[in-house]
Amino acid sequence: MKQLIFTVPPSNDGETIQTFLRQTCGLSWRMVVRLKHTQNGITVGGEHRRTIDRISAGDTLVLSLPEDEVRIEGADIPLSIVYEDESLLVVNKPPYLAVHPSAGKPEPTLANAVVGYYQRQGEACSFRPTNRLDRNTSGLLLAAKNPHIAFALTGKVEKTYLAIVLGNLEGTGTIDQPIRVKEGCCITREVGEGGKESRTHYEALASDGQVTLVRLQLETGRTHQIRVHMSWLGYPLAGDTMYGTDEVVMARHALHCVSMRFSHPLTGERIELTAPLPDDMRTCLKQHTNPKTCNFCEHLL
Repeated sequence: MKQLIFTVPPSNDGETIQTFLRQTCGLSWRMVVRLKHTQNGITVGGEHRRTIDRISAGDTLVLSLPEDEVRIEGADIPLSIVYEDESLLVVNKPPYLAVHPSAGKPEPTLANAVVGYYQRQGEACSFRPTNRLDRNTSGLLLAAKNPHIAFALTGKVEKTYLAIVLGNLEGTGTIDQPIRVKEGCCITREVGEGGKESRTHYEALASDGQVTLVRLQLETGRTHQIRVHMSWLGYPLAGDTMYGTDEVVMARHALHCVSMRFSHPLTGERIELTAPLPDDMRTCLKQHTNPKTCNFCEHLL
């Protein structure tokens, strides 16, 4: 059984366990309720404690997390692991691999690969991604190994993307346009009234006049946000046939989550991770490089 251990600082002396866990340790209400209904879910000095009990400075709370119910099958698919500890796993997802299983598509997914990896390590963990990547998007994806870590990192992971867009984009800017589901569609999105608030920051890094390498950061995390916003701006992603027309420059939409930054929920350590551009995006940039100026070379990570 996995455990979380917290030591009570002087500033929390006399608080109830519930207050300490919710306000200081950052546990979700759902997790606190689950611990209440788990045998010896909360102990101090080896003795069971209720959430209404009060704690003293120096007490060590041991939380015994309920066992995971793993609902999907594991698969023996290689993973490119960028970072791992007892609480979380960060992988570099390749393009053309779906994150989650879907109806009518029996092929293994990243979820199956991660669960299979956990099983081979002797762990029974569910797949809890804190960020989503489209099937054809590559790059960093973080999976929490327990519900507390997943809750604690929600909305607190800073991600940077690199994209290759069509056209000669220059400068920096922010796209602040709402995104909604396109009428008559289930998946396709569009900019339009009544959509959800969406903001994308972009910086053009290099261009040969035909394509531009762009760095992007999101304030919001809407489905297809980068693809929709860049298409609305007039610079659709290379290879994006849903929000553009290109099938020549790239065989898939050219989008990669290149870096990720967050504070570890348990240690407070600041963690910064990167994943180099995949081969297909590197090849695309090299094909558009002027040997005399080599605008893209410094960005070929």
